[in-house]
Amino acid sequence: MTTDPIADFLTRIRNAVKAGHRVVEIPASNLKKEITKILFEQGFVLSYKFEDDKGPQGTIKIALKYDKLTKDPVIKKIQRISKPGLRKYASSTELPRILNGLGIAIVSTSHGVMTGKQAREQKVGGEVLCYVY
Repeated sequence: MTTDPIADFLTRIRNAVKAGHRVVEIPASNLKKEITKILFEQGFVLSYKFEDDKGPQGTIKIALKYDKLTKDPVIKKIQRISKPGLRKYASSTELPRILNGLGIAIVSTSHGVMTGKQAREQKVGGEVLCYVY
């Protein structure tokens, strides 16, 4: 049992990217599934699959995305911001822009998990979970 499942999720992706793996398998939760969907929609992962047959909660299989020519990973950095010991919240006007709009901030709001840009458009703030670029 990990104390911070989101940090574990991000670390597994980070380690798989550094090791050059094509697929990473992660224990599932509803929040992790939402983060995975956002990573796919924003083009940071190639594909994903939710498997409910393994374990009580199931697993998430994520196919990582690499550049065709240089073989560099698309995810350069994936960083946890709000931690269990120190939560980070931001209003819709305070939401950060990552790398001048090239990266994304994933925010957990009262309207669900979304990117910082979507939260700014809907004028909702929330907990800043992580930065991806």
